[in-house]
Amino acid sequence: MWPLINVAQMLYTFLHSAFWITAAFVITVLTFSQDIALIMARWCWAPPLIKASGADLQLEPLPDIDWKKPYIFVMNHQSMIDIPCAFASLPTNIRFVAKEQLKWVPFIGWFIWFTGMVFVDRSRRSKAVASLERAGRQISKGKSIIAYPEGSRSPDGRVQPFKKGPFVLALAAGVPIVPVAIDGSGKVSGKHQVWRLRPAKVRMKVGQPIETKGLKAEDRDKLLHDVRLAVIKLHQEIGGAGGVEQDIAAAGVEGVGTAEAEAG
Repeated sequence: MWPLINVAQMLYTFLHSAFWITAAFVITVLTFSQDIALIMARWCWAPPLIKASGADLQLEPLPDIDWKKPYIFVMNHQSMIDIPCAFASLPTNIRFVAKEQLKWVPFIGWFIWFTGMVFVDRSRRSKAVASLERAGRQISKGKSIIAYPEGSRSPDGRVQPFKKGPFVLALAAGVPIVPVAIDGSGKVSGKHQVWRLRPAKVRMKVGQPIETKGLKAEDRDKLLHDVRLAVIKLHQEIGGAGGVEQDIAAAGVEGVGTAEAEAG
């Protein structure tokens, strides 16, 4: 029974995404506004996908912050449904810092491109830095960015080591970082079972902004540590397992490693 249900869910996901992303592209071209496409993602694309996946999304009360200001949201990553969960839960238009591989995914890759989101190519440090500079230009225009600094979905639900790129970006832009935690989405669709969907409760919690103004480049690692600690605390508060001990991901490694990454 479950294989048939999952096939139906995959078909629905493809057709639903194809329709709304195409509609968003047309409206973007007609109105010259990328924000309308992002509003459509928040209200029209994301909520039905969450329900179709079997996820029971429960959002903790949001912090009292000025949602009109630009932020860098830093969120742990368990599942592909984390993306629609972020769209549906955060009351502001967000642009993703996405892996280069997503560029080739039909409709999703196109949506990332025409809404001005940023692809990060981690194959070379120079390309990763250039990607961060593009993200910085978005923030300088008052746009909010969301990043998954673990670099990939967690294999066991725990918060993995963070890459340094988003924190380099935050220091350069001088905008606050908002920690976000999600738990339970890996039970809906895990890292190694993307299309094996099962109903599960998914909880999200958004923390208070962490200021970066006045911090210098040499404060980067401490900032990473403080933000990761905040994400882990939020994760535990919603029933998550917390995080692994290591703070910083190795260069070119997604997950636990031994060396330190300089960007990406």
